[in-house]
Amino acid sequence: MARGRPVQSQIRQNIVEILYFFKSGYGYDIYKVYKAVFPAVTMRSVYYHLKKGVALGEFKVDRIEKEKGDFSWGSEVEKIYYALGPNAKPAINKRVKEYLKKKNG
Repeated sequence: MARGRPVQSQIRQNIVEILYFFKSGYGYDIYKVYKAVFPAVTMRSVYYHLKKGVALGEFKVDRIEKEKGDFSWGSEVEKIYYALGPNAKPAINKRVKEYLKKKNG
């Protein structure tokens, strides 16, 4: 019997399903769709699983953009866009597909 935590995660698999339809998205957009479609999850957990998924090859960093604005923490924000990596195995979740179809009209 293997010790430690299992490598698979339902949260990460749900993010894979979202990114399958998004093609590329940043953490907060992924989080908003996740909360609307799947059971409640914290934003911190989504960001953790994005980082862990990059380490496992399920996600890859698509691009990093810096955006200027008047934010509570300063004048600039860094948005990291993620895409599916080579180890992602999307199952094409119908709930995500229907939600995004309804949201985009």
